[in-house]
Amino acid sequence: MLGHDLQRALAGRDVTALGRAELDVTDADAVDAAVANADVVLNASAYTKVDDAETNEDLAYAVNATGTANLARAAARHGAKLVTVSTDYVFHGDATEPYAEDAPRDPLNAYGRTKAAGEEQALAAHPDGTYVVRTAWLYGADGPNFAKTMAKLAATKPEVSVVSDQVGQPTSTADLAAQIVALVDADAPAGIYHGTNSGVASWYDFAREIFRLAGFDPENVKKTDSTAFVRPAPRPAYSVLGHDAWERAGLAPMRPWLEALEDAAAQGVLRD
Repeated sequence: MLGHDLQRALAGRDVTALGRAELDVTDADAVDAAVANADVVLNASAYTKVDDAETNEDLAYAVNATGTANLARAAARHGAKLVTVSTDYVFHGDATEPYAEDAPRDPLNAYGRTKAAGEEQALAAHPDGTYVVRTAWLYGADGPNFAKTMAKLAATKPEVSVVSDQVGQPTSTADLAAQIVALVDADAPAGIYHGTNSGVASWYDFAREIFRLAGFDPENVKKTDSTAFVRPAPRPAYSVLGHDAWERAGLAPMRPWLEALEDAAAQGVLRD
């Protein structure tokens, strides 16, 4: 999903796009060869099966931590910048105000632990050339995501129940890709940035707007809470990220989430 939007955001430039079939990021030698002629490495690879990671943490660690560290070491060796995409799940989710970029990592599940380890190892291996861009609640034109699922349910179900006790920032992969490109083009200081659309919403709020924009009655979305959807991996209740690093780097933070969602709907992103 993000990889395709990164390619679109980089149209007209010399880009090599490698999927899992072309590059195993856990293979250090293969990574070194792939990075050898790069100026910038954008790492959108990840083990993202959050619930499965609870019982497959070693596999998640291999991709999210070891793979990211391999890319950072190779980028440092060949003089390339690295942008690695991380997650709000590096935080516990019990805050009451937006997490700052320098807030302590405190993950509450296996996926978050592996992503936090990837951040730490990349920054340690290539401190002057690594950008960690944390994001959350992604939706976009390619691949399955919450927005498409809700739009499909709107057309097929009389009502749906969605949790209202988890809040965060719905984020467009098209917006995130453009922001990552702007970050690299600006030659901004290395470090941690939060790549989410601005504002705050619950999953319930997000679903209501999806229904509305898909042409259905938002009243068909009913509130529930997390106790109704118990899953192997606990989810952060509060995933709102602060954006001060963009302003320190002289860049504008990403636009409000609802504005981005409205544009996405107008472009047909909510349709399969």
